[in-house]
Parts: sequence; C-alpha cells; structure tokens
Amino acid sequence: MKIYQLSFAFAAALLLSSCIQDKVDVDVQYYTAEEYNVLKAALNLPDNVDEYNFSLSRGAAPAISNTKATLGRVLFYDTQLSRNNTVSCASCHKQELAFSDDKAKSIGFDGGSTKRNSLALGAVANFSTSYDGGNSFVGNGTNIGFLWDERAQSIHELSTIAITDPVEMGTNMGELPGKLSRQPHYEILFRKAYGDSQISAERITEALQEFVNSFVSVNSKFDKGIERQFTPTVNFTNFTPVENLGKALFMTNCASCHGQDMTNPAMRVANNGLELNYADKGVGGVSNRNDEMGLFKVPFLRNVALTAPYMHDGRFATLEAVVEHYSSGIQMHPNLHPLLKQPLNPDQPKRLNLSQQEKAALVAFLHTLTDEQFTKETRFSDPFK
Repeated sequence: MKIYQLSFAFAAALLLSSCIQDKVDVDVQYYTAEEYNVLKAALNLPDNVDEYNFSLSRGAAPAISNTKATLGRVLFYDTQLSRNNTVSCASCHKQELAFSDDKAKSIGFDGGSTKRNSLALGAVANFSTSYDGGNSFVGNGTNIGFLWDERAQSIHELSTIAITDPVEMGTNMGELPGKLSRQPHYEILFRKAYGDSQISAERITEALQEFVNSFVSVNSKFDKGIERQFTPTVNFTNFTPVENLGKALFMTNCASCHGQDMTNPAMRVANNGLELNYADKGVGGVSNRNDEMGLFKVPFLRNVALTAPYMHDGRFATLEAVVEHYSSGIQMHPNLHPLLKQPLNPDQPKRLNLSQQEKAALVAFLHTLTDEQFTKETRFSDPFK
C-alpha cells in the first residue's frame, strides 16, 4: 500500500503537542478458548483485544473500533492481499521505518518497481484526512489527500488503489473475500469486528483504515519540548543549542509549507524546484491542468529521519542531501512555489545558502522528530507466526 501518507475536524482543532495520555476506557471483547486456539494457529495476538484508542493532550482524537483495528492489523501484514501471495501492505510500509520503505521505488508482487517512493504512514492520525475521508481542512480550507498526487481522499480509497494496482499488489477486489474466507482465523476476526463472518471488499478496506487511523506518533523529543514550552517558535529547554538553531531555521524557512507544530503541513501540494522537466507530472498528471504540472504532496515530517530516501522519486538518499537542495539546488520551474522564488526577482529561484553549521543544525532538528516508541509498538507489529 502506498502512502502517498494521511480526518480531524478543522486543522485549528488539531494542535497536538506531546504524548498519548491515559487510554480511554472501552469494552473489551474476549475470545472463547476455541476461538483463541484457532487464532493461535497462525497469529500472535493477545487473548483479548488490543487497545487502539488514544487521547491527545490537545485536539480531538478519533473513535477507533478495537476489533476492526485488530482485523486491520492482520490484513495489513497478510501477503494474501496480493495476487501471488508475495507482498503485503507492510512490504512497502515497514513499522521500523515509520511505515515507509527504504527503497527509492518499492518492489511489487511480481518484482516490478512502483512509480513513486512510498510515503510514510506514521502517523496518519496527525493528518486531517484520516478520520472522515477528507471532510476536514488545512490552511486555506482545502482538503488533504493521500498519495503524492493526492488522488485518494481516505485510507479506505487508498487501500483499494494499492491492492488493485497492477504493479503493487495486482489483486481483483471481487476475488479477495473468497480467498480470505479459506483462512479460519478470518471467520473469527470478521465476526468480532462486524457481528457476522461475512467478508467483503468494503469491510476489508474499512478495517485497514481503522488500523492505520490508529497510528499516532507524538512521543518525539520535539513533542516533549512543545509540551513544556507550548509554542514551537521559542527555544526548547530539552534541546541542545544546535537543535534549537535548527528549529529556528526550520520555523523561518520551512514551516510555511510543512507546518510549525507537526500536526499538519501548512500546504497541501507544491513544486519545490527539483528540475525543469518532470517525467512524472504529479498532481497535473491527474488534473491535466498546466498550473498543477510538477506539483506533489507536501509530506508529513514526523519521523522523517527514518523515512529515507526522499522526494516523490526517492532521489535524495539522506537528509543532508535534502537540506543541500534547498540551500543551493532549487531549480526554476513555471510552477515553482512563490515562497521558493526570490522576492525581488521572481524569475529566479530562492536559495537559502546555508553555512555548514546551519545545515548540520537543520538536520539535527529533523532528528528530534523521531518517535522511537512508535516504531516498536507491539499492537502495530506483524501478528503472523
């Protein structure tokens, strides 16, 4: 599944600052001894249902169905979702990499390379599109979508695209329910999630959405800093001088697109001057609008140090290379975002011309966005034996 990575209400209601607070009380459905014996034959699941709900120190959190998320977890790691049983959603979205891939182009079910780099899924809960299929807003009130060209408006839709893509998973959605029904653990998991054991394409993608919507990553060093200081624009007492310098550089030069508090990007899509002629037209390839040629999703930066390589085509192997692009490598393009043009000479690209110390500081700050706890959460891990 591509993440092309992430449904709150309005973005102003989404200010989340730090860590997951105490888990909410929910009803737990326990398995019978017979049911659990069936599950244990193939899966490492607890004898009750994992808790997937969470609360945020600021902002609203979604209501997650624990039984649907549990089903979604199994589906996410099941290679049977691909035509020849070789790849799963997790093949391109690895938990230890914040649910991204370490390849410039991921490898599909038949050995082919995907068109674009896999966007990270960790954590889509910090994105506004996750919760209600796109009925929320960022910046000027426009919806945030998924994929580099934002053609998917929910994880539900994104899952269908990935499962049926002829390179990624190559599966006919109409045939998938019958295929999964041959596994006895699915009869139990669907019944627990939906009240009956019927397996349908709609339920499969809904369960995947429920699981992915439970991803929340708010335990980074940056989160601890903003919890103490309440605003990202002041020096954090838990940061080193180098990290605070990098944060200041980020707030001045990068936050206008990527956002200050790491809850939502401030901008949906943009051209960032990678080259003059793009083989991949991005958003324009979907809309056929000249003013959208070469525009791509502005990615979420939580856990960015784990999600190399970078850009839609994975051209940059390191954060240092990304920073160098903005320092000295921005190319002029007809649709280059105005913020990346020289204010007094808009026919020329703006370049930050950072010193080596500033480049290192900016990279150091980006490392403070890593949430190591998130990458090790058992409830998000592969449940198959």
